[in-house]
Formats: sequence, structure tokens, C-alpha cells
Amino acid sequence: MDNRDAVSAFLRSRRDRITPGQAGLPVYGQRRVPGLRRGEVATLAGVSVEYYTRLERGNLQGVSDSVLDAVARALRLDATERMYLYDLARAAGPATAARARQRQGRPTVRPSVARIVAGMPGLPAFVMNNRLDALAANPLGRALYSEMYADVASGGNVVRFAFLARAARRLYTDWERMARFTVGALRVEAARNPHDRELSRLIGELSTRSDEFRVMWGSQDVHVFRDSTKRFRHPVVGDLELDQETMYLPDDSGLSVLVYSAAPGTPAENALKLLAGWSATTGQEQDAESAGELHRP
Repeated sequence: MDNRDAVSAFLRSRRDRITPGQAGLPVYGQRRVPGLRRGEVATLAGVSVEYYTRLERGNLQGVSDSVLDAVARALRLDATERMYLYDLARAAGPATAARARQRQGRPTVRPSVARIVAGMPGLPAFVMNNRLDALAANPLGRALYSEMYADVASGGNVVRFAFLARAARRLYTDWERMARFTVGALRVEAARNPHDRELSRLIGELSTRSDEFRVMWGSQDVHVFRDSTKRFRHPVVGDLELDQETMYLPDDSGLSVLVYSAAPGTPAENALKLLAGWSATTGQEQDAESAGELHRP
């Protein structure tokens, strides 16, 4: 897979956001670029202008770690951006059969992982893959994201729901921030798993169907879900401010366990308890309806 365009766009976008003053460089005359010139980045990284120009044209094949580190320092990349640059460099190397087969389809959720998620009845919990498909959820998780599960078109994918379902803009109080994070997470995965056809199809679908996704994708920003705070406006229990923790499984499945929690004594803690009660009632009603269908003459 040729990733030259992705490399070129990323390096240019990071160069454009740094001014000479921020880099400690003098400014002479009128400038025609919004940020640093290629020659200035080359100077800061300790490489020739010709060599850096080759990199920015998208050719990272064979680049050493020391050069990548120097470029990362010159462009002031944060930890996630540095990781992304390394992933782009690895993807530019010779393809192997193992890499070409990586993470095709949907990995299976191990029964032990499913039990862990089910064993947290007071916390919304999910098993997610690298494309942000919710592969499994406990009842409180399904209740928190009830509008996503009711939206058949989303297919249980958080990004598709965020950009293509109107309900998502009601559910996420800070929709734009959340949307940018999901786009950044997909960009990281696209560099890490360039042969993932389902991921490529998802990005293509959203780029075609959502102008906002297309603009955010073009920003070249990257993101990794670890810990954060999310604000919801749930249609049943109202506003919730929840802490999110994402724990990646120690294997090559690309799966993670995502858990929401509320600080003790907060309105969000009470709202989660109300949501759990609503979820239990709804589940009982659905079971009763199913039983009625079975016994209907």
C-alpha cells in the first residue's frame, strides 16, 4: 500500500502550524508560507534540505529511527503524533504476508473478556475494535448508547453513528470534540493497519457521506483513546459527565475494553443508577414481549 500522500500531508500540516518564532528562528522579509519552510525544518532536524524534501514528498522507506526522532523534535510532535509518524514509516517498508493479513474482519471477543464486561453491572462497559465497532456491551452500556443501538444504519460503529445520525448530536454535549477524537483515532489505525480493508471502506464511506468528516480527516490530527471525560445528554436521565478509561488487550487483536464511571457523590453517579433501573425495566418488558410472541396462538 502506497502511503506517500498520507506522509506528505501529515508532515506539511505539522510544519505549517509552527512559526519561526516558536522554533527560535529569526524572521527575514516577507514569508509566503504559514509556518516553517522546508529548509528551516531540515536545519532544526540536522539533515540536508534535499533529504527532508524527499521525506516530505512521502518517501519514508528506509529512514532511520534517529532521523525520525530528529524530525519529530523539529516539528514538535507530541507522543501520539510521533507514534503515528513511526507507523507511517513502518507501513512504507516492504510488505509481508503477515502484515497483509493483519486484522481482517472482526476479531472474536474471548468469553473471559465478555465475562469481565458483564461483571461490571454498575458501569457502562464495551469491547471495541480498532475501527470503533462496539463488539460487545453490558446492559448499562447498551442503555447509555441506546440511540446508537436503535439506529440500525450505524451498525454499532461509534464513528458512523457520530457523523451520520442526528441523535448523536443530541447525545454528545461536546459533539465536535468527540467527533474529532474519533477521526484522529481512525487516522492512527489507518497508519498502523494499512491493509485493513474494512477500515479503508469505513473511511471512504464517511468521507463520501459527511462533509464534516471529510474536513476533519483533512486536518491530519491524530488521537489515541486512553482516559478522558465525556459529557452526555441522555434522553431518559439527562446530563451525565463520565470519566472514560480505555484498556487495550495485551494481544494483537486490536480490541480494547472501554469503561465509563462517575465520581462518587456526583449527579452523574445518581443518573447512572437511574439509567441502570431504566435498563432493567426495559429489559424485562422486552423479555415479556418476546414471551408473549412465543405463546401467541
